Amino acid sequence: MPAKRGADVLSHTQHTSYDVVIVGGGACGLAVAWRARARGLSVCLLDRGALGAATSAVAAGMLAPVSEADAGEPALVALGLESARRWPAFAGELEDVTGMPVGYRACGTLVVARDRDEAEALERELALRDRLGLETRRLLPSEARAVEPALAPTLRLALEVPSDHAVDPRALCSALATAAERAGAALHPGVEVARVIIADARVSGVELPGGERIACAQVVVAAGPWSGALEGIPTAARVPVRPVKGQSLRLRDPSGPGLLERVIRFEGGYLVPRGDGRYVLGATVEERGFDTAVTALGLWELLRDAQELVPGVLELEVEELPVGLRPGTPDNAPALGRSTVVEGLLWATGHHRNGILLAPLTGDLLAAELTGEAVVAPAFAPDRFAAVVA
Repeated sequence: MPAKRGADVLSHTQHTSYDVVIVGGGACGLAVAWRARARGLSVCLLDRGALGAATSAVAAGMLAPVSEADAGEPALVALGLESARRWPAFAGELEDVTGMPVGYRACGTLVVARDRDEAEALERELALRDRLGLETRRLLPSEARAVEPALAPTLRLALEVPSDHAVDPRALCSALATAAERAGAALHPGVEVARVIIADARVSGVELPGGERIACAQVVVAAGPWSGALEGIPTAARVPVRPVKGQSLRLRDPSGPGLLERVIRFEGGYLVPRGDGRYVLGATVEERGFDTAVTALGLWELLRDAQELVPGVLELEVEELPVGLRPGTPDNAPALGRSTVVEGLLWATGHHRNGILLAPLTGDLLAAELTGEAVVAPAFAPDRFAAVVA
């Protein structure tokens, strides 16, 4: 989508002063816009591309706080579990408000092992989740194949996670944009923000590339992997966000659904069924900056590993080879909430692999922060990186 000129943006808004400007129109930015409008704030959201077309569009949509639980990250586990708890009501409300499906599926997940080493690792993962009180079930290969017949007979072990679900991020972003716009948010895709305007340690608005300004009392930076490069923010208030490359494949079964019902996770990847004959196979994790090239090696490794566990994957048709950039922070946990350095500056970025999972909670937490109703937990405070960026 070609970028809109600043004058075009200003002429299509009812006013050029808002309570809050949100920079970034992915799932989290749109969720914040929707929830902020519900609290009566005037909202303007700007994205340099199409809404939901960057990181969110490439996401697989796994809602997997249990599968991805790490004993060394208790605060992040708790955050993911709370957001997962909100997902059914969040999806239902979105569909009621917009009449648009979001592809939410309470399908469950199987984490599978293909050899002895992976099976031993899976036993340790099961023990960890038992200690954390998370619902899981150990399945013998025969039990796993009884619930998912497409699994290979060479399977060694499986871990069933019934509470890990999935959603279609592209459908989600379309519904969120519709909900936010119907609620009265001014959404402007194709509009780049040149810098945040800050004077006397206080936000006063944003400036567009042509010099036009939009005044506001608060700015939420939700620009994913591009969040750290936004101009105008002093060093002490910045959040160091890096891009983490992920290659994936979008596959389709021309005969329709049936190959898999559950999400299948394995060492090095996952296979996510959409429920309509489409599947997402992903994803590489590469520290290559803003490189978005598709590589034969990345795709070969995904297909090699997947076909060892689900041989039928090689019969699927290739629809798309998307590459995305996840927003990662130094500790790979999100930066959520208000800056203590610049008044009126808030962050909703750095979600890494969990942006779709955390979208409902991010929207609620940031909207509460914007209205002074609540403060996000210190574990996710944006200013925890002050020493890193100094």
